[in-house]
Amino acid sequence: MNINTITTDDLRGMEGKDGLILQGCGGDLKEWVDGINDMFTEAGILKDGSKFEDVSAFQYGELTCLLYPFEDVKLDIGKLAIWRLQTHADFGGTWLSDFVPNRLGGFISEPSPEPEKPDCALIGQDGNVFNLVGIAARTLRRNDMADQAKEMSDRVFASGSYHEALNIIGEYVNITDSEREPEHRASVRQQIKETKTAEPDKKQKTPKQQER
Repeated sequence: MNINTITTDDLRGMEGKDGLILQGCGGDLKEWVDGINDMFTEAGILKDGSKFEDVSAFQYGELTCLLYPFEDVKLDIGKLAIWRLQTHADFGGTWLSDFVPNRLGGFISEPSPEPEKPDCALIGQDGNVFNLVGIAARTLRRNDMADQAKEMSDRVFASGSYHEALNIIGEYVNITDSEREPEHRASVRQQIKETKTAEPDKKQKTPKQQER
């Protein structure tokens, strides 16, 4: 059996989960966990021999509270709901899904991951800011990011300098070099060799021919 110490901020990050919270649990917390397991087993709330093995303790004001999560236990929820109502004055029992919105201001959802920035070949392009933002916006729209394209354009045109505009564009796309392959130039030695090969062979005149 584990009794983990958590904070109310941890509770706010448990959106989508539920459990039973008992408030004002003074004394030995292990005795509380064992006592609830025994009580729920006798009342038929815990089924098939399951028990709460992973319980969390937290402070709410001056009260020590215990969270009995519903994961990994088999429960008769109907019987548990009746027990909670009948014993609320003694245990202050409430659901996690009620406690967080009513006492802590609601759950905090994890932020959605930011979409991956697409590559955009701006290096080597005409540096006019209207041209650059147009290319970047088209790249975003091709990647189903039309909202980001509009947001980027609005921010660029409201920016105060060329440098700031480039930084804004870089927040939305990965600025890369031109997609064209660089032109391959032969070495000087190779160019000379090719030139000699291309020239027609000139017949060398004999001394007698030169005299004529």
